[in-house]
Amino acid sequence: MATIGGQAVILRLAVPVPLRRLFDYLPPSGTDPAQLVPGQRIWVPFGGRKLVAVLVDIVGESPLAELKPALELIDQRPLFDERSRAFLQWAADYYQAPVGELYAAALPVALRKGKPADHWAEQWLQLTTEGKGLPESALARAPKQQALLQLLLARGRHSRTHLKELGHPATATRALVERGLAEWQSGPTVPPPIPDAEPAAPPELNEEQQQVLQSVAAEGFSASLLEGTTGSGKTEVYLRLMQRALDRGRQALLLVPEIGLTPQTLRRIAARFPGHSIAALHSGLADGERARAWLAAASGQADIVIGTRSAILTPLPRPGVVLVDEEHDGSFKQQDGVRYSARDLSVVLARNAGVPVLLGSATPSLESLHNALSGRYQHLRLRRRAGDAKPPQIHVVPTLGQQLEEGFAPQVLRHIGDTLARGEQALVFINRRGFAPALTCDDCGWLADCPHCSSKLTLHRRQRQLRCHHCDYRRPLVDACPQCHSRSLSALGGGTERSEELLAGRFADFPVIRVDRDTTASKQALDRLLAPARDGEPCLLLGTQMLAKGHHLPRVTLVVIQDADGGLFSADFRAPERTGQLLEQVAGRAGRGDLAGRVLVQSRFPEHPLLQLLLEKGYSAFARQLLRERTAAQLPPLRAMALVRAECEEPRWAEAFLEEARGHLEAMAPSSPEIQYLGPVPALLERKSGRYRFYLQVTAEQRGRLQPLLARLCQWAEGNRNRRLRWAVDMDAQELS
Repeated sequence: MATIGGQAVILRLAVPVPLRRLFDYLPPSGTDPAQLVPGQRIWVPFGGRKLVAVLVDIVGESPLAELKPALELIDQRPLFDERSRAFLQWAADYYQAPVGELYAAALPVALRKGKPADHWAEQWLQLTTEGKGLPESALARAPKQQALLQLLLARGRHSRTHLKELGHPATATRALVERGLAEWQSGPTVPPPIPDAEPAAPPELNEEQQQVLQSVAAEGFSASLLEGTTGSGKTEVYLRLMQRALDRGRQALLLVPEIGLTPQTLRRIAARFPGHSIAALHSGLADGERARAWLAAASGQADIVIGTRSAILTPLPRPGVVLVDEEHDGSFKQQDGVRYSARDLSVVLARNAGVPVLLGSATPSLESLHNALSGRYQHLRLRRRAGDAKPPQIHVVPTLGQQLEEGFAPQVLRHIGDTLARGEQALVFINRRGFAPALTCDDCGWLADCPHCSSKLTLHRRQRQLRCHHCDYRRPLVDACPQCHSRSLSALGGGTERSEELLAGRFADFPVIRVDRDTTASKQALDRLLAPARDGEPCLLLGTQMLAKGHHLPRVTLVVIQDADGGLFSADFRAPERTGQLLEQVAGRAGRGDLAGRVLVQSRFPEHPLLQLLLEKGYSAFARQLLRERTAAQLPPLRAMALVRAECEEPRWAEAFLEEARGHLEAMAPSSPEIQYLGPVPALLERKSGRYRFYLQVTAEQRGRLQPLLARLCQWAEGNRNRRLRWAVDMDAQELS
């Protein structure tokens, strides 16, 4: 057995398997135990497979009598420092997740598969102590060396790739090295500068923005909610907080909800901070690109890290500020695998690092608003739009009993035409992609159902397909009813594709730009689609909620919301909150520049009290009313909630598993005002991908009561021998579907 100073060396590893514990191994044969450091990746044998594990601890003894040796050490230097390991362990404990799977989720795919980190290493040129002491004009007689010296003095070290892109010849770099003024060092590749990012000076802050900045302490942990109306300049506040962190030699982390928001955000950040390296982390990157960006962030080479949900799991050796844009967005919650909330973990990360965290939104989540109103978060407000922009005027267009044209009221179409004729832009929001959400037979009533899900197939007429938006099942469009062979088939309802067809025909002199998941599947597609709108051309934007988030389009003066009623009558208690957020976010796209904005909201139920409250008094009053209703119903965020989920091809097995789970929980903590149970009940989408889905709801007054129960339940559930049944614990669940 390997020893250090006579002490046995046993490796405690996080292995990516669905078991909530660490595993003990002996060091790999032939490996010097002194090379082993927590945070390294190691190949291990497990159940006949070869897996990449992460070394969490080195101990002197194990409760097991016989241990297998690990196979091979992958990293010479650790990828996870002590603080990031403690953070991931906290997250695993809180979300009742297998810690090995959480480490795997934290790693980009290439590193998860065991690719050596030095595969992406690059040579970096930096000044020596002697070089740093030179004045900028010291090499005036050698202009190329002088230019390189000035670059390194002004912006620190640069990679060989960057220097080549900037036009600095190899002869100049070689000369500085030979003179002892510069030296090469190996390090991870940092993403290259963002193209087309012209340096931009910061605008002058208004009084509200200055107050917000003064309220966020530069040092030490603080959690703040920034509730700022759309167009109020929240992004400028983020940039100023980044600057404060960078000035202190720290890293800044910005989380955004959508991949599509990163290109414009990256350009704006790169323009503001031309001397700093930026790492982007999101699923739209190729494996190699993401691994390089991750290593740059984890090594501290990247000063600014911007990413979607999973970026919160990336180690940051010198964090200075954590920012979450559109913190209310549901995409910050992982809905499968390790079901964590990036928004909530951002607060934990900042607390552990002793740095400020700012959650920003025009429509805060009820969880964050509750924390602000109860004093856990500092509540900051931006009530007016930046510059001279005025809030848009909002009008409800009743549609019940009206003759609609493909879902549009006549007066709405007139307003769209008038807007385009004035050389302005209009935006139409429809939260359904495809041509129509259902296809039916007029003679026998047949409906095109998904064979694997409790849902209808959506008609995509342009591709001549019927498609399930839950499991992605696809079949060719039929010309006759498969049940009665009638050719009288009708498309029910409308989607973006159907509306595009109508609007393109009605307003043929203007481009109609459709933005949904179908038109933005390729890399940078959203950025290319929106280019004409950003250039100010008169055009008609049509799309789903991808258009509702973060886009600054100052020529959009009219926003049309085709159907405001979708979430007002849902069985999901969170649906009204999401509906209010979406309507407010979409409405906020209007009138963001010098031109006045107008919003037309089509509704069959214009007198609905929540809709009236939202439109007359705004989201703030709307959200507080929802909090009062949640309090009366004893629902989150007033109570902690977890769902125990089960799914199986045989529904009775999933239901029976949850019945037994409830029995175990009630034996430990009988139902009472402090702990309450509901279910098992079918999920709102009961069948998905051929599996029937049920959940057991557990709520508690205090999370401290809930967590021990769930931990013991997981120990019991791991003994489940039915390999056809899947189960999961979803702490702070956001979806009942």
